[in-house]
Amino acid sequence: MIILKNAEDLKLMRKANLVVAQTLQELSRQVKPGVTTEHLDRIAEDFIRSHHGIPAFKGYRGYPASLCISINEEVVHGIPSKRELRRGDIVSLDIGVLLDGYYGDAAVTVGVGQISEEAEKLIRVTEEALYRAIEKVHVGNRLSEVSAAIQRHVEANGFSVVRDFVGHGIGRNLHEDPQIPNFCAPSSYNPRLKEGMVLALEPMVNQGTYRVKICDDGWTAVTRDGKLSAHFEHTVAVTRTGPWILSSLDADGVS
Repeated sequence: MIILKNAEDLKLMRKANLVVAQTLQELSRQVKPGVTTEHLDRIAEDFIRSHHGIPAFKGYRGYPASLCISINEEVVHGIPSKRELRRGDIVSLDIGVLLDGYYGDAAVTVGVGQISEEAEKLIRVTEEALYRAIEKVHVGNRLSEVSAAIQRHVEANGFSVVRDFVGHGIGRNLHEDPQIPNFCAPSSYNPRLKEGMVLALEPMVNQGTYRVKICDDGWTAVTRDGKLSAHFEHTVAVTRTGPWILSSLDADGVS
């Protein structure tokens, strides 16, 4: 069941998502060679708690950390550790915040120092695909139009869209209906977007095959061919005037 949000709900969701955006901004500044992913996790948790939030991922279904940090061939759900970042790595930072009973969720992928041209292209195309999807977030559009916008842009640039993980609704729960594939798949479930829906859109894009596998830790997803992966995410509200990017740093929540 899709839960529609009213103006007060969205106001509170904006507060949670602004903390998410600010946390990601702070983390991105800290990404440099020699920094451990464990250290970034501590920064994330301290920052969130100092802004009166709760790290949404910590303990969620048993996840052991506040931050999902995925490096190079890791797609999503990488667990922070003593691993040090190296020049040339690309790093996905995915964070969730619970504040005043509502959740925020967003992700970015950044490079560590100078990265390859192909890695730069992968990051750029993944972020562009997210914004192509956001452009389709209008009352009356079908959910499949959002998914198709991602897939078209990614595949036109020679990359592939992960099938095993999808975007989702969000609100008082971290994961709500609807599920939002980043690709078009035959389905009888293709609702129209309504005012008050809130969507966590998150393309995960691979350099090679879209196929992934789960590591022995039970969480970290990696590309099956060992090639690079990138991930971007925004929490976006459907409003009568168009998309409202709740997890934007912009004061008005637009970007």
